[in-house]
Amino acid sequence: MDSVSAKFIHDRFSDYYRINLSTIQPPSAIEKREFGFILFKERMMVRHKAFRTVERLRDFLKEIVPSDAYYSSAYYELPEEKMEAKGRLGTDLIFDIDADHISTPCQKTHDRWICRGCGHNSKGLPPETCPSCGYEKFEEKSWMCEICLDSAKNETIKLIDFLMKDFGYSSEEIDVSFSGHRGYHVSVEKNEVHALDQVARREIVDYIIGIGIEPELHGLSERPERGTRIIAGPSLDALGWRGRIARGTYELLLSSAPQDLRNMGIKPKTASAISKHSERLLRSWKDEGPWSVVRDVGAESWMKLALYGVEKESAKIDTVVTTDIHRLIRLENTLHGKTGLKKAKVAATSIEGFDPFESAVAFKKGTAKVKISSAPQFRLGDESYGPYQNETVELPTAVALLLLCKRRAKMV
Repeated sequence: MDSVSAKFIHDRFSDYYRINLSTIQPPSAIEKREFGFILFKERMMVRHKAFRTVERLRDFLKEIVPSDAYYSSAYYELPEEKMEAKGRLGTDLIFDIDADHISTPCQKTHDRWICRGCGHNSKGLPPETCPSCGYEKFEEKSWMCEICLDSAKNETIKLIDFLMKDFGYSSEEIDVSFSGHRGYHVSVEKNEVHALDQVARREIVDYIIGIGIEPELHGLSERPERGTRIIAGPSLDALGWRGRIARGTYELLLSSAPQDLRNMGIKPKTASAISKHSERLLRSWKDEGPWSVVRDVGAESWMKLALYGVEKESAKIDTVVTTDIHRLIRLENTLHGKTGLKKAKVAATSIEGFDPFESAVAFKKGTAKVKISSAPQFRLGDESYGPYQNETVELPTAVALLLLCKRRAKMV
């Protein structure tokens, strides 16, 4: 990044921390947390920092002006020491939902890659080797659109549903925040989770993402009845994964065309029968009747559909984040170095109506003139911008900052 653009970003971040220090809220038990910061100039992580009061933390943010600020999900006896000497006391249960881990069609249109060998570039995910020079290393430029963030929000809603219905937490015990970039953070700080080791956290992860969930062990069975064989499945209202399998499969039947079913490995004749008799099937399910009310849909097909139901109901979380008992997580209301947006808290019960492109905007005043190399159409606040291709435009500060941080533009 050129020095003029870098200085503009740094100065705006400095303005933010000077004006908004009082909004920076510390994590619980601040004196037992480790803090880490990525510095603008050196682009390196400074960690193993500790603060006994929120005032000292705020003063430090104002002084160093980091591009990113983090705190540990763990509690330590000596948070400033090296990892082996910290003395871990416990760790919050945290989850990261990121659009990078969710397959969305928009990635093929707004994400770009650039070959580090010859500069050849194109849209979408990078290939294994550059088609121009054969080089294997690329610079990736991701974007964040409404589709990406809606997908991440939907997965976050599913995760919250797991935590409330299956794990018994109330909405007040679940902290939810937009990360400031492409996803959401969810955490539980109850004492009962602090002592969980990595194996226990892996079990939680596996449950939420549906690893090892076998439909035949959750109510899907075939049994003889009155001279025929009946396929019975769990009720839509059943608790735990039994009900989730039923609801996921039900939604699949409700939304899938015959071609969709064939793509899942369902035979053409079976797919046609499901489509033709879908209303009858769905009515039987609501009445908690057997699944096998259509002759041409057998146990093997129901098993395949149920497995897709598991996939549909599971929540796409970053498994590494939850199992890492020493993880650093972004500090509330601090700025994200890749967007200039802030990490914004949202109530677990109102996340469906949350708009990250409005609530996470940190800069409301001023303009800046930038030369944009390329950018898709996007929205920030109430206005839409772009698409841009090799254009010089004067834009609101928040919009210009987003493009600069995403390395899609330079200051004029």
